[in-house]
Amino acid sequence: MIGVTVAFLMAMGITWGLTPWVVRLANRCGAIAVPRDRDVHKSPVPRWGGIAIYLGVLAAVLVTVTYRHFITRGANGWSWQLVGVLVAATFLCLVGMLDDLRDLRALWQALAIVGGGAILIAFGVRIDGITNPFIAQKPGAYNPARWVELAPVVSVFATLFWVFLVTKTVDAIDGLDGLAAGVCAISAATLALLAAASNQPQGPSIALLAAAVAGSCIGFLRHNYNPARIFMSTVGAWFLGFTLAAISIMGTFKIAAAISVMIPLLVLGVPIFDYAVVLAKRARSGAPLTAADRRHLHHRLLDRGLSQRQAVWVIYGCTVMLCAAALILFQFSR
Repeated sequence: MIGVTVAFLMAMGITWGLTPWVVRLANRCGAIAVPRDRDVHKSPVPRWGGIAIYLGVLAAVLVTVTYRHFITRGANGWSWQLVGVLVAATFLCLVGMLDDLRDLRALWQALAIVGGGAILIAFGVRIDGITNPFIAQKPGAYNPARWVELAPVVSVFATLFWVFLVTKTVDAIDGLDGLAAGVCAISAATLALLAAASNQPQGPSIALLAAAVAGSCIGFLRHNYNPARIFMSTVGAWFLGFTLAAISIMGTFKIAAAISVMIPLLVLGVPIFDYAVVLAKRARSGAPLTAADRRHLHHRLLDRGLSQRQAVWVIYGCTVMLCAAALILFQFSR
């Protein structure tokens, strides 16, 4: 747990310290969020806060994973899968920065996320199977027959769908000051605990990555909590959503338990449920699925009279409860 703590604190400190520099960079480059009808903020706010989040995570992972790789003589440190996550996340960060400047069309955004998922698959990060809960097992022993391996084509489509879903859901909840950063911090911290306790070969490295994500989000909240001085915008939301999706594929989807599929759905349940409800309402009303509107949970909480901070903490609380349920399920499954 020392390495996890170091990754968390390092990412938090770097992101905290770099964010004011990113504010100046965004102002200089014109990456500014001008208020629109559906937006909550009333005055222009710098974007690109996700750059500081990305750099904080990258630095913490490079240091802690390299150190672990060294002390274990390469037995438990860097892997092609972990490298693939960083490469794919970097690609999405670059496209996200461009989107924050040019407001890319929905098609190009979707292709970028799918492209990031394809990079993951090329590096061996994919949902290659699920656990069948209907096959019995002896207490304390896992039955290999419970593992259902997916066909290659199904595995690819399942991975791309999951990556796209989680990335877009985090992007969708980035509508209130501190909301996306706080929800992702809670989810990432939960994934770090699950990875550290899962006894998987890559568990420690996955835990370091997840802890770095959690720490970076906390460091960014110092500048993003209401009233926000900077937004993470697309570059940050895509990076966080994509990285959390990749961590869950490498970690929680591979837990040898009947609830292996339920755990990531619980950990990321708030943004996924919110996004699903919004899509259903758009489809029912005949509105385009990609149209931006005020149907999200945080908008509905504001319409009920809650302040921004109150709405954010309600959603924080829901996230904590779902993540606690995931941890409890994991503990019982062991």
